Amino acid sequence: MKIDATLPHDITRTPEVARRLEAAAYDGIWVGETAHDPFLQLLQASEATARPTLGTSIAIAFGRTPLTLAHVGFDLAQYSRGRFVLGLGSQVKPHIERRFSMPWSRPAARMREFVLGLRAIWSAWQEGTPLDFRGEFYTHTLMTPFFSPKPHQWGPPPVFLAGVGEKMTEVAGEVADGFFVHPFTTREYLDTVTLPALRAGRAKAGNGALDGFTVCGPSFVAVGRDDAELAEAIRATKQQIAFYASTPAYRGVLELHGRGDTGRELTRMSKEGKWREMGELIDDELFDLMTIAGEPGAVGRGLAARWAGTYDRISLYTTYEVAPEVLLEVTDALRRS
Repeated sequence: MKIDATLPHDITRTPEVARRLEAAAYDGIWVGETAHDPFLQLLQASEATARPTLGTSIAIAFGRTPLTLAHVGFDLAQYSRGRFVLGLGSQVKPHIERRFSMPWSRPAARMREFVLGLRAIWSAWQEGTPLDFRGEFYTHTLMTPFFSPKPHQWGPPPVFLAGVGEKMTEVAGEVADGFFVHPFTTREYLDTVTLPALRAGRAKAGNGALDGFTVCGPSFVAVGRDDAELAEAIRATKQQIAFYASTPAYRGVLELHGRGDTGRELTRMSKEGKWREMGELIDDELFDLMTIAGEPGAVGRGLAARWAGTYDRISLYTTYEVAPEVLLEVTDALRRS
């Protein structure tokens, strides 16, 4: 497995942190889209580094159009000298409609068409193919030389998709180059739902195997060097698990483990704004299914035992303050395992 890191959302420190992560031998550096524009951070990271893969994990596709992301993806692929990966996710209906003020409908079908639209635009720029993309959700039929970037030696970036449900996962297998497994997952869900759906999508594209397809696994870890640090890490991680568990779109993971009622209760609590209390509903059994916890060496070995041979790339998902040297202890143990 390649071991990746995530940039913090402090945009004033991006170059400094990116250089440190490269020096620490991380294979990739990812940025999620939350409070800041991830592409600006990746532009800074591209300037500050020379080796790691750089990508969004994820950018919100449905808050944009295929053309807007085609431009930024094509430019960052060139600027990073081929190191950029365009990672996309759908978000959920309330955010797309009420935060982005964009349309929402049939997310898996829309995402499939979104990626095909991206590829049609890139083909027009890189290969000179006439642009004539006509879909149910997106239509792109006009591309003049004045608005067309010139082809470059690195070409368009790979496209990775994120998802939890079977339909979106199957779309990723069919039209994308890689997939982000949501950290809100378990090994059983991965084996019985995610990987079969990816293979079904690959079969639609004419290749049922996952050869040449990248499976990325951001993974919950609760790590501490002493009891106090570990207790805080566990508390914060349970709170984050509860946040994800309150999302109806992710309930399939809970239902596989007989915890559908927990998800429904967490949804109710989230609507009442009881965010702090929600973590108390995540018991130790459910926590252990989704998280590797312990001192740094044990966490690294635990990650290898659970995910080696399944994930091509792995990163540590933490929602609490943790010293960079502690995470390096985890990754060193992971590499040795």
